[in-house]
Amino acid sequence: MAGVSLALVGKVALITGGSRGIGAATVRLFAEAGARVVFNYQQSRQQAEALASDCGGPDRCIAVEQELSTPAGGRALVAAAVRAFGRIDILVANHGIWESADAPIAQMTDAQWRRTMGINLDSVFGLVQASVAQMDRQDPSLTSGDVRGHIVLISSTAGQRGEANHADYAVTKGALISLTKSLSSELAPRGIRVNCVAPGWVATEMSAAALSDSELGAKILAGIPVGRAASPKEIAGPILFLCTPLAGFVSGEVFNVNGGAVLVG
Repeated sequence: MAGVSLALVGKVALITGGSRGIGAATVRLFAEAGARVVFNYQQSRQQAEALASDCGGPDRCIAVEQELSTPAGGRALVAAAVRAFGRIDILVANHGIWESADAPIAQMTDAQWRRTMGINLDSVFGLVQASVAQMDRQDPSLTSGDVRGHIVLISSTAGQRGEANHADYAVTKGALISLTKSLSSELAPRGIRVNCVAPGWVATEMSAAALSDSELGAKILAGIPVGRAASPKEIAGPILFLCTPLAGFVSGEVFNVNGGAVLVG
């Protein structure tokens, strides 16, 4: 008996922040599903190039050095993806920063606020804007009801319930949820499905310091009903699902992947 297919053969996916953590797991999973993948990195060239090679090399997977802190940077990355493979069918906006050190609002610097806004939000505007324009130009023969493309924005539980001492991060992740809902209403009639995945704590380099701290790590795990942090692949799986035909009627949703944490405060 044939299994259920989550194949993305013939599709081109742009995945940001793809050299490590959730992004790298997503790159691997999308490549395994048959998609051609473009992902960006900023500093980890050797790590990014090794990942691209593991996922099929230049005919299947390409790493692009591109800083994402402005709308222009986002648009430049989309242009690079189109130059590489001629089109974009899927955008996964996964990149972002979270400062592990607490920054109470009374002490948070303008520089930290602006840096977080630039990376986590401003660049996503440029990515989405350019990707939608590219998707609109593709496949002009598609009829009403057909799916032209998928956009998945990566938010966080912090975007839904806030996060004390990390207001900059929570604000950007809440904005991505609002952007998801706005874009769904705007783009679903044009065949572009926009959804959001909201992870909780994930065992990545970004969260390692917090999770490994004896006091803070124990407090974090106590707030997760499943009892542990997620693996990056456990976030990549729902992202993949939202970009397959099985999710063709899903639009504007926030897919919580947090081990039940968002329900317990």
